[in-house]
Amino acid sequence: MNIRFSNTLAFLDHPMTSNQFFPSEHRFDPLTEPKVSIYQPEQPGLLFPGIPTFDNHAQHRQYLKERLAGACRAFARAGLDYGFAGHLTIRDPERPHLYWTNPMAVHFAQVKVSNLILVDHQGQVIEGDYAVNRAGFVLHAAVHEAHPDILAMCHAHTVYGTAFASLGQPLLPISQDAAAFFEDHVVIGDEAGQVAVEVQAGLKVADWFKGVKAAIHQNHGLFTASRHSIEAAAFWFIALERCCKQQLAVMATGQTPRLVPPDRARYSREHVGSDYIGWLHFQTIWNDLVRTEADLLA
Repeated sequence: MNIRFSNTLAFLDHPMTSNQFFPSEHRFDPLTEPKVSIYQPEQPGLLFPGIPTFDNHAQHRQYLKERLAGACRAFARAGLDYGFAGHLTIRDPERPHLYWTNPMAVHFAQVKVSNLILVDHQGQVIEGDYAVNRAGFVLHAAVHEAHPDILAMCHAHTVYGTAFASLGQPLLPISQDAAAFFEDHVVIGDEAGQVAVEVQAGLKVADWFKGVKAAIHQNHGLFTASRHSIEAAAFWFIALERCCKQQLAVMATGQTPRLVPPDRARYSREHVGSDYIGWLHFQTIWNDLVRTEADLLA
């Protein structure tokens, strides 16, 4: 398969099957590919992840569905499941008013390409056999409709994120990892603690997502949004949960942490907090998933 690169995207010269989407590495050429991250190698010819683009919507859709299913499996591995709670979404590439999401009452570990569902902003299932999570529809549909630039979203009822959300306060830049969210997340007090099953509740929450990649919904939990990919949204959710755990651990000591100064926090966020970096982080998870979970692409 011939792959050429432009603007760090891999252009595929012929139609691909599911298996051709893996692995994500290619021979990187710093002389012809634009520099978008300090983590791109300067030495030519080394294996490095590349983002494919597609000849048609069908190829693109298959790729997105595979990554969405992979993100659900990643959530399962990270222990982010809680019954039927939790929903991940990605816009359809041909019909951006519709989005793919995980099926209702199916464990993250059992989500695969074939049981994903396609849903509209009214909560109607357009494709697929399963029902949609009502709360997932209300919140995600509202955000996707209010922010056409947001391609993907993640939410789950996690242990540390939910605990931290009860404090109603933002993350502190206590580390380089936490600095990735510095001035790039919000704390939402609207509809705090009330299950969002009414459309109006979703609209109130949606207003907060302009220009940020993450939100802490008081007494509820964590959300991430990406204008780049489902991979970025998924990784930053996993990272946000981890940062909440770390800050709670520091708070439990009773000591006052030494914070990363604002200028250094912004510098770190610029280099390790972008959508691209979130996507890049997720490639390690994806490459392991496709090698160890054979039914993922079924």
